This record gives sequence, C-alpha cells and structure tokens, in this order.
Amino acid sequence: MIVAGVMSGTSADGVDVAIVQLTGRRFRTRFELLAHRAFPYPAAVRQAVLSAMNAPAIPVAELARLNFLLAEIYADCVQRAQRRLGTVCDLVGCHGQTIYHQGLAAKYLGRKIACTLQIGDGAVLAGRLGIPVVSDFRPSDMAAGGQGAPLVPFLDLLLFRHPQRGRIVQNIGGIGNLTAIPAAASPEQIQAFDTGPGNMVMDGVCEKLFGLPFDEGGKLAAEGEVLGAVLTRSMRHPFFRRKGPRTAGREEFGREYVREFLKQCGGAKKQDVLATATALTARSIGSSVRRLAEEHEYQDLFVSGGGTRNRTLMEMIRSEVAEGGVEVLTTEAVGLPSQAKEAVAFAVLAYQSWHREASNVPGATGAGREVVLGKVSYV
Repeated sequence: MIVAGVMSGTSADGVDVAIVQLTGRRFRTRFELLAHRAFPYPAAVRQAVLSAMNAPAIPVAELARLNFLLAEIYADCVQRAQRRLGTVCDLVGCHGQTIYHQGLAAKYLGRKIACTLQIGDGAVLAGRLGIPVVSDFRPSDMAAGGQGAPLVPFLDLLLFRHPQRGRIVQNIGGIGNLTAIPAAASPEQIQAFDTGPGNMVMDGVCEKLFGLPFDEGGKLAAEGEVLGAVLTRSMRHPFFRRKGPRTAGREEFGREYVREFLKQCGGAKKQDVLATATALTARSIGSSVRRLAEEHEYQDLFVSGGGTRNRTLMEMIRSEVAEGGVEVLTTEAVGLPSQAKEAVAFAVLAYQSWHREASNVPGATGAGREVVLGKVSYV
C-alpha cells in the first residue's frame, strides 16, 4: 500500500509530505520511503497560523476558514509530491496543524477536561484528492486517558529497537520530544515525552532581535556566549520538573514565554541572548537523557527534525551528553532523512488505522489501553 504522510508542526514553517510503501502489520510493519518533499507556508498563511496558536480568543469564522484553507494547501502539496514521483497514493495520513494542545485535564465549566485541536479538515482533503484520508489522530488516545502525544514512538519502535544497544530518538521541531528504547525493549518498556522547547524559543528570539524567522545553521548563536544565570533560571520552569508522560506546546514556550525570556536577559548582547536560547534547548535535551540514564544504559542518540540543521545546537547537544558516552547521530544514519521522519510516522500510523490496528504506545502517552487512532474520511 502506498501512503502519503502529511505533517505541519508547531514551528508552522510549512508542510512535509512523505510518500511511503508499506507492508505487514503492527510491529512487523515494513516501510520504504519513496519520496519526501517540503513546502513552505506562504508568509500570510504562516502568520495566520501563528496568530491562531497564540490567540487567547479567535473568531469562530476565522478558525473555520483556516481549517478549510489548510486542507486545500495540504491537497496541493500531496498532488505536487505525487506528480514528482509519478504515482497516486492509496491513502493519506494527515496530522493537521496543532492550534491548541492541553494534555493534562483541567477544570472547565464544572468538569475536568483534557483537549486538543488540529485543523486542516480531513473530508476536504479527501474530496480534493479523491483518496481516503486518516486525520485527527490524537483524540482517540486522549479518550483512553492518554495525553494524545507523543505518537511517533510507534515508528521509533519499528526503526530503532536494537537487541544490544539502548537508543534514544530525539525530534527537534517547534517542541523537542524523545523516545527512549532500552536494548531489546518490549513496547511496554519504552518511555516517551516532550523534552521542552525545540526550535520554538530560538525562532522567537531570532525574530524579535534580528528580524529573521530562524538562525540559519546556528551562525548567529555561534557568535555569542551563553548567559549562565539565565539558563539556570530557565531550567527551573515547572515543565522541566514534571515526570513523563508530559507534553508541551506554545502554551508553555510560545510568544509569552519568549517575552519573559528576553526580559530575563536584560540588555545583553543579541548574540548572547540567542546563544542562551539555543543552550536552553540543548540543556533540556541533555537533562532528559541524563535522567533516563539513571534507569537504563543508552549508547545512541538519534536526532531528527529541523533542529538538526542548526550546527551550534547539535554541538551543544553533543557536549551535554558526552560525559555519559552517548553518541549523537541523525536519523540519516539509518536511512531516514531527518526532515521526513514525522511525515513518515503519520503515513505509518494511517496505515495501521486503515487496517483497524492500534498504534498508540500507552507507555508513551499514559493511555489506559491501546487504541486505533484517527478518523477516516472516505471518498
């Protein structure tokens, strides 16, 4: 079966499409990446998405329009990827654009509610493509008592489980998240959780101080010195004291957090502020790895996502985990382009859902049971 996985992350920089050939079922699934393409959002669309994420309130009409607009954009991206490969997919798995995610229940109108919202309507996408679509993956896990994230550990188990080596798989998108797979682990033994900010704080600082959407290659951060006192204070954020499963988003590390972070840096040199934001991502990853190493031995840290292109960040991560003897690699080492990984994951998850197979990992999300993820839009 040929499945297109569609991913647009919390950085809101664009859409990744992975076209994947899949066979087998559950943890015996085999896949081959046939093509991967990345499509940036138009500037106005990215701004609308970021505004919706950061808004304390948003008009219903605006949210509805954005929901349908993103489906149209996703359809364009899939069609372009199919044309480039010269094929038509059998199925699409679309994560959608996260607008709000609250993994832990909180009181609302007399009840405790956990909730999530990803937009980019699956029925519109299916109608435009003429292909069935699996979308809205997270609510099924939350209905079973989980936090709806992370969902990528299913792919991580397929790709990275090793009989002798303990491996940690770290994704750095807007938010950082990891999957820890001890040597010869069963699905029940893995741990997965968000480590904290990925590119989100770095990008926010870069935009505020330099007027740039991101620090290309980490060149600006490389010119600065880390503000040690600010980094220490930042690591006291309540999120870092939570034990897994835990999830984060713009609610924790978005615009308001960046504003407070800049205040803490005072009148420091701009490059020093950006270096400190970069170190925050690296330190949050390093502290998570060290905590995991208290329970199991890990030899490898595989990194994926846009953060792998930031050479300064990658060097900081290597420094953070060097003492534990952990080797830092990218997912290219196992044949999977780091930028394609999450899009591949949602192709794999959609394939499981189409065959009515469970694909959440309760040890990662905190769910009370395994469940079939997503909703199917037929044509």
